[in-house]
Amino acid sequence: MTKLWKKYILWFAQEHVDFRVAEFESIVKLFGLQFRNLSEHRQKPFWLVEFPNDETAHQYASRSIALRSIIELYSHAHTFPEFHKQLQNHVHLHQGALKEFFKANSFKVTVETYNKHFSQREKVEKIETMDYLPIEGAVNLKNPQVEWWYLEFWGLDPTAVPAEPEDILFGRMLVHGQRHLIKQLSLKQRKFIGNTSMDAQLSLLMANQALVRDGDLVFDPFVGTGSLLVSAAKFGGYVLGADIDFMMVHARCRPSRITQKVRDKDESIRANLQQYGCANRYMDVLVADFSNPLWHRRITFDSIITDPPYGIREATEKVETKVNPKDNTRTADMAHYPSTSHYALHHLYADLLEFGATHLKLGGRLVCWLPFHREDYNETIIPQHTHLRLVANSEQPLAGNTARRLLTYEKHMEYIKEEKLNENSNDTQLTTAVSQNFRERYFNTNGEIESRQERRMRKAALREQGRLEMEMRGKLPSDGRAKKCDLNKARFN
Repeated sequence: MTKLWKKYILWFAQEHVDFRVAEFESIVKLFGLQFRNLSEHRQKPFWLVEFPNDETAHQYASRSIALRSIIELYSHAHTFPEFHKQLQNHVHLHQGALKEFFKANSFKVTVETYNKHFSQREKVEKIETMDYLPIEGAVNLKNPQVEWWYLEFWGLDPTAVPAEPEDILFGRMLVHGQRHLIKQLSLKQRKFIGNTSMDAQLSLLMANQALVRDGDLVFDPFVGTGSLLVSAAKFGGYVLGADIDFMMVHARCRPSRITQKVRDKDESIRANLQQYGCANRYMDVLVADFSNPLWHRRITFDSIITDPPYGIREATEKVETKVNPKDNTRTADMAHYPSTSHYALHHLYADLLEFGATHLKLGGRLVCWLPFHREDYNETIIPQHTHLRLVANSEQPLAGNTARRLLTYEKHMEYIKEEKLNENSNDTQLTTAVSQNFRERYFNTNGEIESRQERRMRKAALREQGRLEMEMRGKLPSDGRAKKCDLNKARFN
């Protein structure tokens, strides 16, 4: 049976390269696809694989966001003589199957090179070297019946381009990926967005890694403006969300668009799903504190997709009862605004993994982001849970020396309450020193962890040192604050 398998070129966009393998493996598992790798280098934009038939290739392309297109491979070589020899042999051996494509009414040949630019004349010369192909029909550059692609790969390093291409490939365009969804779901045209709205491409990748199928129940416990719900609903999931921020859930927060002063009355998470024709997939969003258990144990989700707050653009908060020494003057008709306190990241991720272990179905997936400083990264900072298996771990660089990792967990054993270990056990592990101080270290340019008071004292000491140095140089330091106060007093005298 394997002799009947066909070879294909998977042409990927060279963007978010670290997520490519995780998405490919997730889609293969989602559809139960069979494949064989023909190339091992996963950083290249061109992968060579074998699928049993064209239907398998179409199934994979129907969900992939990282994929640009799939091309049926006719020839692959590392030198030009070898390339032309292989192409001629392939055409001769499969002339019966290729006859309908060569005799098509119209065609187009496209030359694509990676890491090297060629002029239009040079591209035409490359096409003319394949004049032995028995292609008939008329050239149609806009709407051809058959598209032929000639590809050259000139390495990944633009500062060290080799003298000859590393790979030369030729084939027939079979199907395109789903990258059109990136523009379709773009935040630029979305009705309701916020400071932390997830990029459309990343949210779609998360939905793929969560194995969202038609009819799945998908939950986001830190829903924000619902970007992840939009992507999950686009793939057929029924979506549900929760967030502690009342103003965000009800779209009453400050607008994030610089041209917008106030929120429109019709802005909401539901409006986002209506905008993309997914209103029938929207269940509800709730105002809830994730640190306090809300859901009954019998409620299970097919997938949990979330981007917890890091304390940078949105605060990490949880509801906490605070003792007030003053007399309680509240009345029954007064609105209640619960007190909140800091929700440490290591506690947040411990709760998140425990929630996933409890409420995911067997085989369900939890997909979430973990922020960290690059110099701190090692495998010990990755949260672990007895009932969840880490199946994917991809990195996205952020500003400065920070990054975040997209973690994908799969529930591999049923959760039993009696098996829950105590808080001091190794059931949920996360390096507290790294996660707890992420925000402080993010805003501190010295690379050291210091409190606000320590920061004020340090800056005051630097000001005093500058004043003393000015006096030593014979300059009189001016007290800008005192001058400003004197000017203000003079205005009213």
